[in-house]
Amino acid sequence: MENNELSIYDENYLKSKIYIIRGVQVMLDADLADIYGYTTKNFNRQVKNNIERFDDDFRFQLTDTEVEILRCKNCTSSWGGVRYNPYAFTELGIYTLMTVLKGELAVNQSKKLLRLFKKLKDFAIQMQNVLPSTEIQILAIQTQHNTEDIRQIKQRVDDLTVVI
Repeated sequence: MENNELSIYDENYLKSKIYIIRGVQVMLDADLADIYGYTTKNFNRQVKNNIERFDDDFRFQLTDTEVEILRCKNCTSSWGGVRYNPYAFTELGIYTLMTVLKGELAVNQSKKLLRLFKKLKDFAIQMQNVLPSTEIQILAIQTQHNTEDIRQIKQRVDDLTVVI
């Protein structure tokens, strides 16, 4: 552990660090490292030392295309000269981090993240009747607009899911 000070992040900040990639909610290694008080390098070292705990549905590396999409979405030109594509951790991966990262900060941050993912799941369950109608609306719009308009509308729906 590198930073023994307890970092406090509010729920909105944590939500802003959740992305939907490959159809699942994930958090990136650099964001998790910051939340847990590690450098990204040392955070990933801890994970690699326990790699047998992280199956492909717990953690995966982003493709060049996925990285480019995230950069465009976040309006950033660079992520500080990172030499590898970031790793994305699913909810299961975040659960597993509880068993890998030690210390008071890690335990507290893990609990906070797990509660947030539960809230997001509960919200998704409550909204499941609304989402199909949104998809129907998008399909109806597809017949009236060009492909670029459709892509922008779908992106807005995706953004709503991320911002929940």
